[in-house]
This record gives sequence, structure tokens and C-alpha cells, in this order.
Amino acid sequence: MSASSWWQPHRHADRRPLLLARNRIQSAIRDWLGAEGFTEVDPAALQVSPGNEAHLHGFETSAIGNDGQGRRMYLHTSPEFAMKKLLAAGETRIAAFAHVWRNRERGVLHSPEFTMLEWYRVGEDYEVLMEDCAAFLRLAAEAAGGRELRFRDRSCDPFAEPERLSVAEAFLRHAGIDLLATVDGQGVPDAAALRSAMAAAGLSAGEDDGWSDLLSRVLVEKVEPHLGHGRPTILDRYPAVEAALARRAADDPRVAERFELYACGVELANGFGELTDPAEQRRRFEAEMAEKERVYGETYPLDEEFLAALALMPPASGIALGFDRLVMLATGAPRIDEVIWAPVAASARP
Repeated sequence: MSASSWWQPHRHADRRPLLLARNRIQSAIRDWLGAEGFTEVDPAALQVSPGNEAHLHGFETSAIGNDGQGRRMYLHTSPEFAMKKLLAAGETRIAAFAHVWRNRERGVLHSPEFTMLEWYRVGEDYEVLMEDCAAFLRLAAEAAGGRELRFRDRSCDPFAEPERLSVAEAFLRHAGIDLLATVDGQGVPDAAALRSAMAAAGLSAGEDDGWSDLLSRVLVEKVEPHLGHGRPTILDRYPAVEAALARRAADDPRVAERFELYACGVELANGFGELTDPAEQRRRFEAEMAEKERVYGETYPLDEEFLAALALMPPASGIALGFDRLVMLATGAPRIDEVIWAPVAASARP
């Protein structure tokens, strides 16, 4: 389906059952969040920074003041910074269905504008978020009137207990690579070591690729296609260098309290035990922006108010879930555009 012609009556008639299912799923999750004591919030999308992860790309604009002077601003790639400021302000359980924007992303599973469901729990372990995810998979299937999640020829039972494995376990199982042997005792990565391990496993690697680039290649090509088949998979304990906003694990500084949820080989959610040390967060953001400059020749500013708020933010866990993708899998839709009420038009050619 072309996003530019979604408004044709016959196309809308085909899509409408999926869109009504979307509304039911959203209502079911909202009811669940309300029953669990969450307050729904509505963060502003226009921010001083779109986020500071190397491979996330924002949309830039200019906010013109009453004096006619412009100030560079960005549409957020996540409501995270604003929601953590609310935690610093005193909120304890918050959630948002937020429109977010990510540049350089368009495809079957990607839209430049999409809906992110993000929620936070103060004083609770990040493993509780895994239970939340399992509940939302069940709610989505029930609201869509089905018993399974589907994407292409893959299926997943949302009522089954999720499989849980670490990133290191997944790399060893699906790629034959000992990932933690390629970082030192404090989690500092060694690109040459990972490149050598990939070669031994029969995988190609570019000489100029950094450790994170190499990890991403193995993850996409060898690991992700095997996740979430038959039952959901929780991919846990990411290397610390791949978790810029998460606490390090108490038992192993090489890894962090970060997990991702998969169903039908599709990544659905990304959760953390949240980092609240502003100095450490600044160091990580600066490292991410240095990598962004190396790879893309650009950087984004740091949100200094966010870093200041971290000093007041209590221990918390938080997670972002791609709501449109969840609807896709619950309805069996083939593309993300089919479950968005009014999809973004295709980009104009230069």
C-alpha cells in the first residue's frame, strides 16, 4: 500500500478493521495502566535535543521567538527526557502514548512518525517491566480478537511464558560468538577481538567498523531472526556500552540492566533499569555523540536540564514499546502504514 493514497475510499475500507482494532488495543492498555495506578502524561514533542544515541536521527526545526530570532529545536525521538523530568518532579508511575519522529527510517516496520508507548515505575526493578510486556501482548491479542501474533510466515503465542536469555547467550547460540570475551572487565569493547570472532564464525566484517557496528551486524543477521518464534523472547543484559541510559548490572559491570522484547522476529520494546548518575550519563552521551560525529559527521546538543533533573530523579525502571508494531502483530497487518490512521506521505524526491 502506498502511504500517499491511504485516503482512497477502497483502501480505507480495507484498512478500517485494522484501525478499529488499534483503537481497541489502545483502550485495553489504557484501562490496564489506569488499574495499575499509572498517570497518563502528554510530553511536548519539541525539545532542545532529540536524544543522544549515535544511530538515532532527529528532525530539526527552528523555533522563532517574539523577537524574530530563531532557536534550533528538534522533534523528540522519544519522550524519555521529558518523562524523567516528571519523575524528578515527584511522579512515580507515569505512561504516555507519544508521537515520536525518527529520520532515516522508513520501511515495512518503520515510519518516520510513529506512536511510542512509554512508561516508568519508580522504586521498582526492571524485571517488573517484563511482566508488563507480557500483559500487553495478551491484551493486544484479545482486543484484536485473536490468539496469536503474526508477521509474514511467523507466529508467536502471546499467552505463553516468554523465553528469557542474555545477549551473550543469544550470540553464542545463534552465531557461535563469545561476545563477552570481546570486552574487558569494565565493559570496554575491543573491535579487533569481535572482528576476529566474527571471522572465525564465517561472518564478514568491515575493517573500519566499530565494535557497536559489528555487534549490530551480528544481531540483525544472526540473532534477531530467531527471536520470538512460538513464544515471546526477552533479550536481556545488553553489553554496557550498548545501554547508554541504563544502570550496569550489580553482578557484572560488563553488562547493563537493559532488555528488548521480541515477537515473530520483530523488536517491540526496549526497557531499562534507569541510570540516574548525571556525571556518568554525561560521559555516555558525549561518547555517543563522538561516535555519531565519526559515523555521520553531525552531533546533537545535550539537554542540560535533563542532566540536572537526573540528580533529583529517584531509582526507577522505564521502557518504550512500539505501539504500531504491536498492533501490526496483533492484527497480522503486513506493513506499519496499514495500522496508522493517516500515514506520513512518502518523502518528496530531491
